[in-house]
Amino acid sequence: MTIERMGDSALRREDARFVTGHGAYLDDLKFDGVAQAVVLRSPHAHALIRSIDTTAARSAPGVLAVLTAADAAADGLKPLRPYAEANVQTGEPFAFAPQPLLASDKVRFAGEPVALIVAGTHAQALDAAELVVVDYQALPAVTSPEGARAHGAPQLAKEIPNNTCLDWHAGDTEGTDAAFARAAHVVSLDLDNHRIVMNPMEPRGGVGTFDPTTGRYTLHVSSQNIHINRTFVARSLGVEAKDVRFIAHDVGGGFGAKNFAYVEHALILWAARRIALPVKWIASRSEVFLSDHAARDMQAEASLALDANGKFLALRIASVANLGAYMAGAGGGVQTFQYIHLQGSVYRIPAIALHVVAVVTNTAPIGVTRGPGFAEAINIVERLIDAAAHRTGFDRADLRRWNMVPAEAMPMTNAFGFEVDSGRFAESLDHALARADRAGFDARRRESERRGRLRGLGFAYHIKATGGPPDENVDVRFEADGTVSLITGTQHIGQGHETTFPQILSTRLGIPNARIRLVQGDTDAIPFGGGHGSSRATYMGGTAIWRASDEIIAKGTALAADALEASVADIRFEDGRFVVSGTDRAIGLFDVAALGRERGRPLDTFHAWKREHMTFPNGAHVVEVEIDRDTGRVDLARYTAVDDYGVLVNPMIAAGQAHGAMAQGAGQALLEHATYDPESGQMVAGSFMDYALPRADDLPSFDLGFNPTRCTTNPLGVKGCGEAGAIAAFPAIANAILDALAPLGVKGFDGPASPLRIWQAIEEAR
Repeated sequence: MTIERMGDSALRREDARFVTGHGAYLDDLKFDGVAQAVVLRSPHAHALIRSIDTTAARSAPGVLAVLTAADAAADGLKPLRPYAEANVQTGEPFAFAPQPLLASDKVRFAGEPVALIVAGTHAQALDAAELVVVDYQALPAVTSPEGARAHGAPQLAKEIPNNTCLDWHAGDTEGTDAAFARAAHVVSLDLDNHRIVMNPMEPRGGVGTFDPTTGRYTLHVSSQNIHINRTFVARSLGVEAKDVRFIAHDVGGGFGAKNFAYVEHALILWAARRIALPVKWIASRSEVFLSDHAARDMQAEASLALDANGKFLALRIASVANLGAYMAGAGGGVQTFQYIHLQGSVYRIPAIALHVVAVVTNTAPIGVTRGPGFAEAINIVERLIDAAAHRTGFDRADLRRWNMVPAEAMPMTNAFGFEVDSGRFAESLDHALARADRAGFDARRRESERRGRLRGLGFAYHIKATGGPPDENVDVRFEADGTVSLITGTQHIGQGHETTFPQILSTRLGIPNARIRLVQGDTDAIPFGGGHGSSRATYMGGTAIWRASDEIIAKGTALAADALEASVADIRFEDGRFVVSGTDRAIGLFDVAALGRERGRPLDTFHAWKREHMTFPNGAHVVEVEIDRDTGRVDLARYTAVDDYGVLVNPMIAAGQAHGAMAQGAGQALLEHATYDPESGQMVAGSFMDYALPRADDLPSFDLGFNPTRCTTNPLGVKGCGEAGAIAAFPAIANAILDALAPLGVKGFDGPASPLRIWQAIEEAR
């Protein structure tokens, strides 16, 4: 049998199951007697609830339950609380209102759950939902940060004065002021990192059951973080975490939208207990738009100070994050950790001053997507550097090179005291520019001009801290049938873990990959887990596998020494065998495992660990765009990247992850915008008729290269690879567009770069 080790581009094992229709997504699972649930959602963005009449709905055909906030209160259910309730840096509590499972006195965004209807069929539940009569008193809505903080603005909750969850100053204000005072050049920008919806292929959903004999709930769920979400849902149900089991089979994408708990998770389980039947709910695509956690939505006023030689002196940022109606999921934790963690990016900026504000509005709650906080920070600095080059006349690449932390100065500690262990930033930038043929750009621009089109070149350097929740574990079990069960607390959502995790174990233990069975997605299978967020799985799960392998080898060495009648010191482990040094005497790992079972000394090993450091993937992305000056249409003509993901477990899978992130980043830059009507608070981009995801013909062939530096914070040397493209693409494409439009006098635009927005920018410049 084949042994595929780290560094091999092994084909994805799981794909055979998926392409032959044998996946186990939520809608594929079969349950006897399952009832169907429908969520009745508020049509108003902001309104008081005067009354709810469920009489007609309860008597409709097939209806098993119609549940409201009054029922939830009677059963002792509790609202969902945010995962971070205080400033990660200072401990200062955030101002927030917990999110009710069902709205009682007030609704705060269009799409907020008001009632849960359960019936024998989905159609019956839908019909009954139309019979629920809710008497609303509409209130004025706010959808923007400036609107939320304006004098006399409608207040969403008494717990959140002035709709402001946090208002925090961080960094070196005095040093920053002094640097700006002596600067030869100062550039300033107002930037809008606009709101997007993730739209995973498989919508959110769950099938809940309740066992009255054990008092345990079980939720089969499409989620990327089952252990932590299970704990928060248990709190809402008023039970211990041990009384709730989450199971996630195959998950059809997440992108951050499935990172945190939702009220529907608790509602489905509660309904299952009430009616003593399994209850199933799967979101419609409209519900995805209305109620999934969205991402980004941050405005910033930013300035960069430089000396006469182009050296960066200081960075000043005032940002306002729109958290939506509730501080859901990570909420303020993103603003007080991820967002400040790598301010200044890979550049030497001695003084940085931040003013960080987060507000609530009558829009869907914000969660996370690829690069939360980091993407917003990188967008600011990369856009500022291009603006500085335009202002000073310095070359854009030179400005970056002059200010990058050099490889010989690694590890670097930034202005906020966070350490980055490894990276060759200037080298990666140079490799990317050479690979993109920057030297030939002028000729390509002239050729575009001959066709009546504008061409621009842009680039951006990205970096992110990856690691997510700090605890992880793995359980390696040698089964009697000669297979190995590899049980982890991470979560696969399409990244290829069934291929890459066995590669790590094969590398350490010399086990054929086909004999390794990856087990994930069950809170009963392993004590805890951090799921998959922040590109953490290979770093966190892989480190646990690596360390467990050390323990397995140590146990096996002692057993092999007994079997081979040799000293432990004379036993070496290589290629799946324990060998007596200097002889041809050896015993295989599986024979040792069998011997261990017989003697009550199994090789089975559980290893848990807590990280102290993150990993820091980084790299340079270079893009070229063509613009039709008559219509404003932007075409992404070329996309080149050189990334540093440390040691690559599987280069093919790493490339696939990077390509997906680039596509998502390009989608935000060019197409996607979760738009709300500013008066009514209604989402006006609530379907694929109005919200454009990138398609194949929107994207060029990606040219991706690697410039790896070994990560020193884990024994594998890996760095998370899933988010880079989504961080880099947005500023790189924006810089390319502004480069193309510079001859027309265009100095800025708000994304996405739709034809209308670009045409308007051109017309305004005229």
